[in-house]
Amino acid sequence: MTAAESIPDLAPLEAVLFDIDGTLCDSDPLHYAALCEMFAEIGMKVPDEEFLSKNIAGKHNDDIAAILFPDDIPKGIKFMEDGEEKFRRLASENLPPIKGLYRLTKWIEDRGLKRAAVTNAPKQNAELMISKLGLQDFFDVVIVGSDCEHAKPSPDPYLKALEVLKVSKDHTFVCEDSLPGIRAGVAAGMPVVGLTTNYSEPLLMEANPTILIKDYEDPKLWEHLEELDKRREDVLKKHPPQFPGNLRCLNCKNEEQETVILEFENHIQTL
Repeated sequence: MTAAESIPDLAPLEAVLFDIDGTLCDSDPLHYAALCEMFAEIGMKVPDEEFLSKNIAGKHNDDIAAILFPDDIPKGIKFMEDGEEKFRRLASENLPPIKGLYRLTKWIEDRGLKRAAVTNAPKQNAELMISKLGLQDFFDVVIVGSDCEHAKPSPDPYLKALEVLKVSKDHTFVCEDSLPGIRAGVAAGMPVVGLTTNYSEPLLMEANPTILIKDYEDPKLWEHLEELDKRREDVLKKHPPQFPGNLRCLNCKNEEQETVILEFENHIQTL
């Protein structure tokens, strides 16, 4: 079985994985404001938008510190820690959700899907943003970059989320808004819904997302989800509910799962 090439190919869907910054909430302007304050304090010019989008957006703070202060990593780490404090102050005052976010979270809840937040943000930031958005009871697990050997763009954080949730990459998709995040999801073998929250389509297409959307009200997303629902119903009609887990054998390899399905179909035909 090859990796799913579209969202409907994932039927029956098991889980949805979300980045946080720029994916759940429009937090990038707050990060930018915090960076501006930090650069002003040390008398440095704020990098331009292209530099920020290609070298900072979505990256782990340790990596950003090395990029900004290659000759003094401890200084860079302290710079980023101070910047995160400023960001949390701003986020506590105002943290707008991405348009249509709660429509999508309801769709997920209505279908009983598993869900995880997977982020390179510091744990304190992640918890604050999720709480401000009222999603502290929505996520089954929150995976931060420091939980893993390698942060995004490595696939490690997304692979860890799959492991913790006990779901298959063949029945899970990712929502992301940055180059490192999209690359991480793709490298983990999952379709990625890319959001053009803060970055252009041509730039994000470099990371090979499955689809790009403006926000969660984008008709393109809902066309895919409607087709996904249709295919799920088709699968369940073909394979009766007696089948364990409605075609999911979570601890099986793909070829083993296909063998189980074939054996079940043969059994039904003999009844």
